[in-house]
Amino acid sequence: MASEADVGLGNESSIGAGSVQLKGYMNFINKVLHLPSMPIFCVYIILVVFRSKWQQNTKPLTLRPVLVVYNLVCCLLSSVTLLGFMYGLLHSPHIYDKSPSHLLAPFYFTYWITKTIELLDTVFMILRHKQRQISFLHVYHHSSMLLLSDFAYRYVPWPAIAPILAINSFVHVVLYFYYGMTAWHPNISLEWKKNLTQLQILQFFIDFVFAGVGYVYHGFCIYGFLYGLGMTSLFMNFYHKAYIHKRPAKSE
Repeated sequence: MASEADVGLGNESSIGAGSVQLKGYMNFINKVLHLPSMPIFCVYIILVVFRSKWQQNTKPLTLRPVLVVYNLVCCLLSSVTLLGFMYGLLHSPHIYDKSPSHLLAPFYFTYWITKTIELLDTVFMILRHKQRQISFLHVYHHSSMLLLSDFAYRYVPWPAIAPILAINSFVHVVLYFYYGMTAWHPNISLEWKKNLTQLQILQFFIDFVFAGVGYVYHGFCIYGFLYGLGMTSLFMNFYHKAYIHKRPAKSE
């Protein structure tokens, strides 16, 4: 198992000299570029970029039965990782522990596989010609989670990261249950779609606060804090455009 400095996951105080810090950043980038998920990442981006070519020459597919089963599978997988991370954390020395955990390792693997499978969200959108749903936020979130989950499984299967992944797993249990319900009953409008976005904003707010405390008091790197802050900002921007900005038009 690589050390924090080896993978570029220490903060300035723990790494020391600037040259060593730079080496840590370069090691981190190098390891990300050589992740087994990188080819999948590249294919995914190519699919997104050239999706219009497919849509110009095909008719939209319904895929209702497939979507019901798919969302159920994703919901169950996220339930497994949620329970697994919670179990591992209960048997960890403390919540910011940065030592490899044999109890958590299988669930880090399952989490990575789950994030890989969830790329099918985008594939199904392309097949159904749901162009507007394939936003920058959607693509960035799915593609970054693919690489981050792979990196976490291979290099940092620590209890210190498990709380963030447990929260994410819980949110995805709720999300994929909702998606499954709307696929099963497409004519039924569930009231809590707006609340799901609020839940996601809360999730990423907790993430960057947790990572910020880890950075200041426990020698965490800055990456987690910046990622959580960035995702919170992106989701808040989406929420404002989707719900708040539309309110005046609806009231007229």
